[in-house]
Amino acid sequence: MKLRPGGFLGHILGHPMGRAGLIILSFFIGMAILAPVLAPYNPWEIVAMPFQPPSEEHILGTNDMGQDLLSELLYGARVSLSIGIIAAFTATVIGVALGLLAGYYGGALDRIVTGIIDVFLLMPALPLMLVLSVFIGPGFFTIVFVIVLISWPPVARMMRAQALSLRERPYVEAARAVGASSTRILLHHILPNVGPLALALAILMVGEAMILEAALSFLGLGDPTKKSWGMMLYWAFQTGAFSYGAWWWIVPPGICIASAVFGFALLGYAVEEYANPRLRSMRGE
Repeated sequence: MKLRPGGFLGHILGHPMGRAGLIILSFFIGMAILAPVLAPYNPWEIVAMPFQPPSEEHILGTNDMGQDLLSELLYGARVSLSIGIIAAFTATVIGVALGLLAGYYGGALDRIVTGIIDVFLLMPALPLMLVLSVFIGPGFFTIVFVIVLISWPPVARMMRAQALSLRERPYVEAARAVGASSTRILLHHILPNVGPLALALAILMVGEAMILEAALSFLGLGDPTKKSWGMMLYWAFQTGAFSYGAWWWIVPPGICIASAVFGFALLGYAVEEYANPRLRSMRGE
């Protein structure tokens, strides 16, 4: 199904899950964009005594260094969302490109791409991520690179299957008959039809990427120069916030991660339903 802006937006806004997902994500995106305005303090500045519980001056208390945790949470939204969105959409672009090329052209290209996909899918994801993160070194782009590396193969496999099916459709055969080039067929006939599915995969993958970022950061492989929700949990663990009972340092970033992932899951399901008529028919539409 081709992505038609009017019908697509109408479906998302008319879908209960789509509306809920948009509301949740609008809240977190607004939090990230307006962090310099909303944050009461510089997140790197020591503004109070360490391990202060929530109060009027510090709504979410302070960390072990006396930094305001609300400010840290607001700025952390920028890094966590950025990593999730950049990694997910980069992996989707790579997966769509390789999958469509392999499925449409077939032959040696298909065998090579399929072999690479199988190799990556057979590798255990977590050990691979840990090894690469340690070898390359912690950093923002290291986390993005590692997430992209393990996330594109499933997308490529699904897009290859779509291309194998679409290249035999009558409208593709008709385009070939009138002399359309393979590039034109891919860009104007096949890609628009897999667009909604690719978008749904990308949105769902953002949530997965955010969880992976939090996991890597919690294991000490995040970027120590950046404030993210994962790094907040890492430093809370490292400085004894769990044993100290500083729930105000642990609970808020955990809730933010879970809520943002839930929002992307709701929106992704609504987009997937738009891309798959069978799912819509199950709802009686």
